[in-house]
Amino acid sequence: MSSEQSQAALFESLCEEYAGVSGVTVPEGGSGFGSQAIKINKSIFAMLVSERLVVKLPAARVAELISSGQGLPFDAGKGKPMKQWVTLSVDDDASRRLVAEAMAFVGRR
Repeated sequence: MSSEQSQAALFESLCEEYAGVSGVTVPEGGSGFGSQAIKINKSIFAMLVSERLVVKLPAARVAELISSGQGLPFDAGKGKPMKQWVTLSVDDDASRRLVAEAMAFVGRR
């Protein structure tokens, strides 16, 4: 299985896992930015973009993940990376931990 397939499968699994969490909503179809997103209190904390898992974390944490090779800069098509978003390039277990970290970060805002 390619990493793209596994990231899409992981996202599906995460949607099922987070569907029952209070304040969390999972994708319900549609298209456009955020249509493949898991949200807490209506704010996106994880999403699937071009078959890649992307999470929202503090800018310093994003920079740390990118410099360590655990993440790649995320560009929403505007030509410049978004400071608080990172495309994950880690295994499923690490991705799950980072999604939980993203939910905690976004949920307390």
